[in-house]
Amino acid sequence: MKKKIAVFGSTGSIGKTTIDIIKKDKKNFEVILLTSNNSYQELAKQARLLNAKNLIIKNKKQYLNLKKKFKNKKINIYNDFSNLKKIFKKKIDYIMCAISGLQGLSPTINSIKFTKNIAIANKESLICGWNLIENKLKKYNTNFIPVDSEHFSIWSLIRNVNKSHIEEIILTASGGPFLNLPISKFKKIKASSAIKHPNWKMGKKISVDSATMMNKVFEIIEAQRIFDLDLNKFKILIHPNSYVHSIIKFYDGTTKILVHDTNMKIPIFNTLYKNSRKKFMSKKLDIKKLNNLDFSKIDKKKFPSINILKHVSKKISLYETVIVSANDLLVELFLDGKINFIDIEIFLKRVIKLREFNKFKDILPVSVNQIIKLNKYVRLKTQSLSVLSAKS
Repeated sequence: MKKKIAVFGSTGSIGKTTIDIIKKDKKNFEVILLTSNNSYQELAKQARLLNAKNLIIKNKKQYLNLKKKFKNKKINIYNDFSNLKKIFKKKIDYIMCAISGLQGLSPTINSIKFTKNIAIANKESLICGWNLIENKLKKYNTNFIPVDSEHFSIWSLIRNVNKSHIEEIILTASGGPFLNLPISKFKKIKASSAIKHPNWKMGKKISVDSATMMNKVFEIIEAQRIFDLDLNKFKILIHPNSYVHSIIKFYDGTTKILVHDTNMKIPIFNTLYKNSRKKFMSKKLDIKKLNNLDFSKIDKKKFPSINILKHVSKKISLYETVIVSANDLLVELFLDGKINFIDIEIFLKRVIKLREFNKFKDILPVSVNQIIKLNKYVRLKTQSLSVLSAKS
């Protein structure tokens, strides 16, 4: 029997990788829904390739273009996510949620009831709204699988393990494009250089986060929330090859390490074929990389964003939304050439230390609207502070 699946954000990086896996095994998958924000031509191409029954595209103009393109075809086309009940008559087998940014939070939460398994590749949703997501997962008995390579590796290594046996979890960081760049040259870093990750093909925003190491801050918060472990159990090591994705040390003296190539197809493939014997055609084990893992500690003077972890609450709160929202806006300003690379961390620290935002460390998120409203306010506040500082 074919697996019934949906891909939210199918025209983005993770979405395209998921589609690439599915198209090579079409006999085993039935695509119920594909979604995009703007890319109507790519969405149309995917729909034809996979014979998708339903499409959602958020951009109104592109929605009309898509409707025109499929005028005489038996495909349902929608302009928002309010029609999920019409699309999913009963629970499907799998949903990949790969819509970037906080705009992916609401669709992710609203889709949980319609699927047996949900794979989430959206840091913002998991960091800012994990308690809301977790409540829905429990309510509708839906299995959750993290897609990020680091979180997928942790999930793989600690399945069926008593969490009290875990002594330490180490996430690895490549160090990004500026690992070996002298700190004296950081002020002159251009956006064109910051988006060139040495190991992974990623979007501009996440590439900049990797370059500042903010991506690792988010991954630690995300992992702590997902796996419900003490924040102090998590550590980060620089590992330029990105071959090892996580290391888990147990109280019994044993340590597990998970390695795989720098290919997002591997974690995505394993979420699609969970518990099956399906073979992934991977490269042979790289002995050279294993013999030169080259781990090192993070230089916190060069990458001071790591120190932001000291400000993170050990319990789920709205403060995470403050950090995510301020960083998002600052990265946008950097990509637009309005602030310098080192300004991202300087302004971020200034914003999250504001008294008006510190109160959110004690406030639990209760709704998506609450998170979205705070996100908008933090972005405006960050914009005003950075603009004033730039003028002074």
